[in-house]
Amino acid sequence: MAALTPVSRTPISFYLPVVALAGAIAGLLVGTAQGSPLLGILGGAILMAGLAFLTTQIVKAETPSRWGMVVLLGGAGFLIGGLAAALIGAAFGAFFGWFTFWLFEGRYRAYVPPYLTPGQVLWHHSFRVICGAILVFLITPILVVMPLSFNAQDFFTFTPEMLRFDPAGYSLKHYEDFFTNLDWQGALANSVKIAPAATLLSVAFGTLAAIGLSQAHVPFRRAIMAILISPMIVPLIISAAGMYFFYSRIGLQGTYLGVVLAHAALGIPFVIITVTATLVGFDNSLTRAAANMGAGPVTTFFRVQMPLILPGVISGGLFAFITSFDEVVVVLFVGSAGQKTLPWQMFTGLREQISPTILAVATILVILSIALLTVVEMLRRRSERLRGMSPG
Repeated sequence: MAALTPVSRTPISFYLPVVALAGAIAGLLVGTAQGSPLLGILGGAILMAGLAFLTTQIVKAETPSRWGMVVLLGGAGFLIGGLAAALIGAAFGAFFGWFTFWLFEGRYRAYVPPYLTPGQVLWHHSFRVICGAILVFLITPILVVMPLSFNAQDFFTFTPEMLRFDPAGYSLKHYEDFFTNLDWQGALANSVKIAPAATLLSVAFGTLAAIGLSQAHVPFRRAIMAILISPMIVPLIISAAGMYFFYSRIGLQGTYLGVVLAHAALGIPFVIITVTATLVGFDNSLTRAAANMGAGPVTTFFRVQMPLILPGVISGGLFAFITSFDEVVVVLFVGSAGQKTLPWQMFTGLREQISPTILAVATILVILSIALLTVVEMLRRRSERLRGMSPG
């Protein structure tokens, strides 16, 4: 990390336009919600530029200025849309209070090398803003779905009671419907039966394939690797249609085994990729040493190789499990009513009856996915420590 460098006051000709631009973006969001985006852009730019000039050139005290922005924008939000808008306005005020003085005091150069040009400093921070905007774009649908799952009404929108944070507007009835409805519980049971079996097959075949393809003497390794990971590349609808015609000819269409094999084929590429990445840092002299001491291939695999590649195997297995548990297109083609999985039931709920229980199920699946991805990250770090790629 670069050493801290002394900061200096930024010219007003620089930070005021930047604050005005940020205010225009915030105003666009607020104006769009109120039905007048152009007015929001102009109002946000003028308001934030005026507040930045007032706080930095007249008040000049950072702490009172920042709290003043929180109170002012929070109060404006309350007048526009009640308590929920007040909280959003206060958040905007806290951000712009910090952002204004971050620019004015020149703190944006504190953690960058002093030899960077203004253009490089601009790109340094712009890149982070772009990444943050992409992150917000990706997670916003999740952040919207989760509170909606507690809606007391059978709507897919926020009710006035919810926006006022009225307890009467919130309920657990959609979660109760999920845990008591026979259709949802049957779909959950099918997913629990199919996903673990598909994961076991994916891990077994994918691990063996990755170990085999890691050997230099295997001919046509690249071609075989391309074929094995093709389910990850080929559009899912094409894979599903191909599996349907193939399974219908051999009698597996509409059977439990057919769905498990189809999901295993989708999960194998994830196992191959993660295990292959783990094998990149594997020391093959360990297997040769085990062979010299009389260990057979099976003993060498389970006693030497497996402990070192286990984080990659488990990571691939988790990805395969998530793929199987969340998959809906293939099961629609190769499954039957007896194999209706949880995603299939969600699809049916959207297409036929618009059931708000889908929001509760989606929230549960999001929490499950976050937990599994957290485990994957922990395993990745453990794998790096085992291979000496990161400090313990």
